[in-house]
Amino acid sequence: MLARRLHGHRGGPGKPCPAGYYQIMRATAGIGQQQTWRAALAEAMSRMPPGDGEAHDLAFLFASPAYAEDFPELVAAARRATRARILLGCSGQGVIGAGREVEGHPALALLAFALPDAVLRPVRLTQGVIERCRRPEDWHEATGVGPGGAAAWFLFADPFTLDADALLAAWSDAYPRIPVVGGLASGDLRARRTHVFLDEHAYDRGAVAVALGGPYGVHTVVSQGCTPIGEPWTVTGVTGNVIETIAGRHAYQVLLETVQALPEDLRQRARGNLFVGLAIDEHREELRRGDFLIRNLLAADAEHGTLTAGAMPRPGQTLQFQLRDRAAADEDLHALLAAAKRTLGAREPIAALLCSCNGRGVGLFATPDHDARAVADQLGPVPLAGFFCNGEVGPVGSRNFLHGYTASIALIVRKDAAVA
Repeated sequence: MLARRLHGHRGGPGKPCPAGYYQIMRATAGIGQQQTWRAALAEAMSRMPPGDGEAHDLAFLFASPAYAEDFPELVAAARRATRARILLGCSGQGVIGAGREVEGHPALALLAFALPDAVLRPVRLTQGVIERCRRPEDWHEATGVGPGGAAAWFLFADPFTLDADALLAAWSDAYPRIPVVGGLASGDLRARRTHVFLDEHAYDRGAVAVALGGPYGVHTVVSQGCTPIGEPWTVTGVTGNVIETIAGRHAYQVLLETVQALPEDLRQRARGNLFVGLAIDEHREELRRGDFLIRNLLAADAEHGTLTAGAMPRPGQTLQFQLRDRAAADEDLHALLAAAKRTLGAREPIAALLCSCNGRGVGLFATPDHDARAVADQLGPVPLAGFFCNGEVGPVGSRNFLHGYTASIALIVRKDAAVA
């Protein structure tokens, strides 16, 4: 993406820009698929249109576990190649570029930004930090970012050594209404080992994150891959994660009647593909796609009339059953991207970060490049990179959650183009 305008450039994290120093706002991305990391990095860099010779403020790197033994060299080389002040990323069993996804093969993806006047604060986190930070003030001190110091966070975490759910719950309190976008690193599941990257280092535990502030913001698209069926209901009886009654009736009976009322083709698709959607804000006058947190329907007990959900519903919460399959996931992503395009209007994103579940891709859609192509189809040739995750991070309503089978997308924009 070519420059839009000239802006003063900041120095280090949290520092004002040097007087008289200017930089062009731009983003560029590339993907490389080669057996060796050096060849893959060279290919990715060759696909990135040359800028004006200036260094980048921030770069994202996602790399196949095939390069794991050389990650320290790769990460350092990628930072040098992009001339990035801050580099962030992780390993992924698949990597994503503009209109392209590479699954299960040696590859890497890069996305680099020049963001004049941006305030960027990188941080490395461990499980010990999560356990020590009991209050929002503890998090502000640990990260060096106050409650109003970020417009968004980008987060990549190792799923085996860090409790991402606990981290996201704490951050939703410490940084209310601030979106967090990213995902859990992936790799060779047999090894149960992933890596996260920060600057010139590769870590096999914990998490890395960066806060984005200044004149930039993030517009999020969190596609949980579901289509709502039936109508919204109110949960009236629940014990733990067992839903006993909905609208004063046995929960199982409400589900059964919802499915029986579907057209025959949808009834067939619903077999084994039903989920529970829990409204984050049941006080909204109209609940739409994207207003529900999608969770597994773990059990349906006809004898006792109950449903067991992979969440903790509360009495009074609005619930709507959801269908998730290939067609529903395709419909959901395109609908949400189209809505984002309408919201942004003529204001183009600077770049996009796409974190897609490793249960999507060819395994779900039967064709390659689905999510990356959907972004390109709806938003045009926006610079993009991402990876296939063990769990995706993104906001629903005002809070951030860990998802499954989701495409979590961050569209980086100027603040005057962002939408609260």
